[in-house]
Amino acid sequence: MRPQDVAVLLKIICYNDTEWLHKQLADDLNISKSETSESLSRSVYAGLLAEDKKTVNKKALKGFLIHGLKYVFPVQGGTLAIGLHTSSSAPILRDYFPEETPYVWPTKAGGLRGLLIEPLYPGAVEASKKDPMLYDLLCLCDVFRIGKEKEIQKATELIGNILGQGDDYISC
Repeated sequence: MRPQDVAVLLKIICYNDTEWLHKQLADDLNISKSETSESLSRSVYAGLLAEDKKTVNKKALKGFLIHGLKYVFPVQGGTLAIGLHTSSSAPILRDYFPEETPYVWPTKAGGLRGLLIEPLYPGAVEASKKDPMLYDLLCLCDVFRIGKEKEIQKATELIGNILGQGDDYISC
């Protein structure tokens, strides 16, 4: 698995029941069509995507996000920087953890201060600007990568909701 594979699976979930093409998926995530195709194949092999390359195994993905991301794609907070809030300081979690140290993805367009962390994959910031649900999902992924126990518990609840295993998802 590569980091963009997680983003590909999350974006497929964002499409919900809407039909999509590989080119659209690649464009929406700011990755090449060939990388999208390879990503889909890796996810099928890993059991996270059905053979049709359209149906995400949500239960397996949830388990991987919660228990595997911190080991496969670890991250540590860096220096103070300007960027777009992520992890527990992102809009989806901000109300639950107002006192936590803010984390940001580096981007001058973000205009917010916090500790710098690298996004899951290089196109995450641009892709997140196009899709609020994808932004929420990628921020929850960052909680699993760097968060504290209480943050991870709340992110686990929210990811379950978004994946259709709880209350209806409402974007922040």
